[in-house]
Amino acid sequence: MAQVATRRVTRRTVGAVADGAFKVALGVAFVVGAAPLGRLLGTPAWLMAVSGVALLVGGGIGIGYTRSRSMQTYRRLMVAYDSGWVLASLAGLLMARQGSSAGGEVWVGYQAAAPVAFAALLIVAAPAQTLPASEASPPETRRDASA
Repeated sequence: MAQVATRRVTRRTVGAVADGAFKVALGVAFVVGAAPLGRLLGTPAWLMAVSGVALLVGGGIGIGYTRSRSMQTYRRLMVAYDSGWVLASLAGLLMARQGSSAGGEVWVGYQAAAPVAFAALLIVAAPAQTLPASEASPPETRRDASA
């Protein structure tokens, strides 16, 4: 009997898809509201639009590669991305509190660069190893091959 290679959908997979969907939603908001958001954050509208496109691309690629990349790879990349996001947010906030007008540009600039780097690293990452159906299913649903 031929074995079919399959991957189970886990909470981690759902988390990776949700992360990509959030990036896509944020990208849409950046593109649609580039001018008003730019004024609010003290950034040029073109930077908001570029960041929005980068988020759309990064989120779309993230969603598209969930079946072909390991969740370990996703986890590492998401931790790195989110750590950078926190640092960029803190740097932008500190700059804004000190009266600098560059705080918003730092944060939005990160939103322009990081999703592209995330997507590029995801694309070049090794494909996930698929398990045979007999190993991918929970033990209570496995059928004995000798039967």
